[in-house]
Amino acid sequence: MSSNNPYALRAGLLSQAEGILMQRYQTQHDKVEQKMHLSLDRDKTFDINTVTWPTFPSTEDIIAEAEKLYSFVQKK
Repeated sequence: MSSNNPYALRAGLLSQAEGILMQRYQTQHDKVEQKMHLSLDRDKTFDINTVTWPTFPSTEDIIAEAEKLYSFVQKK
């Protein structure tokens, strides 16, 4: 992510942060979904309304992750 322009750097960090959080969300979602299906296979009375799904990353989450990445980039 080499860039001569601070705006491009920030845009790149936001994109990278979004990718990190979306990958994390998708991994968590897939795990919950797999566990839910296994539970349904084992117990037909399993209540799917008790499943706790991961929270989709918000804009604030993405900005906070980008700030962590920016902080790392600024370290010497």
